[in-house]
Amino acid sequence: MSIRVERRGKVTIITIDRPEVRNAVDHHHAFALTEAFEAFDADEDAAVAVFHGAGGNFCAGADLKAVARGDIKIAQPGEDGPAGMGPTRLLLGKPVIAAVDGFAVAGGLELAIWADLRVADPGAVFGVYCRRWGVPLIDGGTVRLPRLIGHSHALDMILTGRPVDAAEAKQMGLANRISAPGRALDEAIELAEQLIEFPQVCMRGDRLSSYEQYGLALAPAIENEWRHGMNSLPDVVTGAGRFASGLGRHGNFAEHGSG
Repeated sequence: MSIRVERRGKVTIITIDRPEVRNAVDHHHAFALTEAFEAFDADEDAAVAVFHGAGGNFCAGADLKAVARGDIKIAQPGEDGPAGMGPTRLLLGKPVIAAVDGFAVAGGLELAIWADLRVADPGAVFGVYCRRWGVPLIDGGTVRLPRLIGHSHALDMILTGRPVDAAEAKQMGLANRISAPGRALDEAIELAEQLIEFPQVCMRGDRLSSYEQYGLALAPAIENEWRHGMNSLPDVVTGAGRFASGLGRHGNFAEHGSG
């Protein structure tokens, strides 16, 4: 199976390694991707995942040649089994950073926007390329894209299927960072290592609250935020002690400590 998992300390690197098809995903690889991310989420020693595509492309979407052969199996929402592209129905408890080289299009775009953050190579291209084949977005694309970049930008991509380069993606908020050429993976790993150094209970709680608020009215959303925040009380006491001792002030993140 062409899904590789590598551990570098508390960073888990999950790679689609099918460069011969620009890392397109069939149902076998969708299942393997889902298993890999579920294993990462369950691993107490793993803190942040970096999601990558081998050979110069992130992912070109669903493997349409496999679909044309009838080699297709997609679980409906609520059923056991992966979505078409794999883990896109999961809400993990830990951050995932996509390192985007080359094409992140169609279902590959949906995988990229499933991640929490995206570090894009200057030559990266995002797009709803499946528009030309009549293949719908069924892995969260019509949901996550408007939430990330606003409805107007999202409709421009969804309706036209046009390519969006890294610079425009950054301007839209689709890419969080643009790496130096050829360094998207390296810089995504560096970002992951920065996140690992923060107190984890607090960071993960704030992350989950930011996702869970979408389905809630204001009052229950604030109550939910409070519940997550109360889980962070040990971090608060420890962090306040570090602040009182003079560490981490004036935006000095080199002294924040870990937890």
